[in-house]
Amino acid sequence: MAFRNFKMVGFVIYGRGSFNQLDEILAPQRKEGKPMIFLVDHFFEGKPLVNRIPLRGNDKVIFADVTHEPKTTYVDKLANSLKEEFGTVSGIIGIGGGSTMDLAKAVSLMMNNPGSSADYQGWDLVKYPGVYKAGIPTLSGTGAEVSRTTVLTGPTRKLGMNSDFTPFDQIVLDPELIKDAPVNQRFYTGMDCYIHCIESLEGTYLNEFSKSYGEKALQLCREVFVNKDNWDEECDDKLMMASYAGGMSIAYSQVGVAHAVSYGLSYLLGTKHGIGNCIVMNHLEEYYPAGVKEFKYMVEKNKIEIPTGICKGLSDEDFDKMINVSLGMKPLWENALGKDWEKVMTREKLRGLFEKL
Repeated sequence: MAFRNFKMVGFVIYGRGSFNQLDEILAPQRKEGKPMIFLVDHFFEGKPLVNRIPLRGNDKVIFADVTHEPKTTYVDKLANSLKEEFGTVSGIIGIGGGSTMDLAKAVSLMMNNPGSSADYQGWDLVKYPGVYKAGIPTLSGTGAEVSRTTVLTGPTRKLGMNSDFTPFDQIVLDPELIKDAPVNQRFYTGMDCYIHCIESLEGTYLNEFSKSYGEKALQLCREVFVNKDNWDEECDDKLMMASYAGGMSIAYSQVGVAHAVSYGLSYLLGTKHGIGNCIVMNHLEEYYPAGVKEFKYMVEKNKIEIPTGICKGLSDEDFDKMINVSLGMKPLWENALGKDWEKVMTREKLRGLFEKL
């Protein structure tokens, strides 16, 4: 049997205020006359964080529009405009939530790889390393800061650029940066991590590597969303580490049913990843009975509204599109349901699940 040779993030800095070291971290990576490009979640436009970005020379801040999850067309547009303006750049620095992280990874790769990012949606299709890239999360839960994928919606599918060239060269984990996250957003993103862990820990791909990280991430999620009554700094610290550990856990296993179905939703309806996972998880008692029970308790305790009825009035063609995208996530289904998953999750059964959402 062949074991996965897993590429991890190059450097990690963790701690409150570690964002202040960004200037010295980036200094050795700067190439003369070539700017650092800071891709910043548009949520921060006009906010104090922007004034703390260590701009030098012809560095540029681009506010990334992450109203919707990143599309291959948007990645191509950003990469092409940077190539036209600068030829090449010293690096791409992503500051924001999971979508901004994914965008930064993808734009970095497309600075050095020909064609469209849609050409690289899949496993190990990227040919050349990207330019230097650093990720600075301002939301915690997706694990995008450590993963070897960058999830993109392309012309025909929603699928990541999964490759050893995808992980960041550097991440900066500063819990101070997540303190202003909107309550709902913080919950949805935190639940992404919780759901990752349930899917990973109950999957057929489970091994001691993913179990070690997954159990720790799950424990941290519970401390934040089950045991705590009031949000405090400690919650931000714990959630940031839960996100990191959750991302590491799925690096050596896989996610499952919630993610596979959520991909279909976001492809057709543009549903954001965290909230999509929550909408689906609400209906997965058949697959994750204990996890769904605890999930519902956390939703109630944290006074969160999970949308319902989002698939009402969709056409057969719409359902088919979602089903096709969802069933395309073969490793996820195999992890969740085993080698014979296609006998279990038929098109009819999946349609029935989508109709409940």
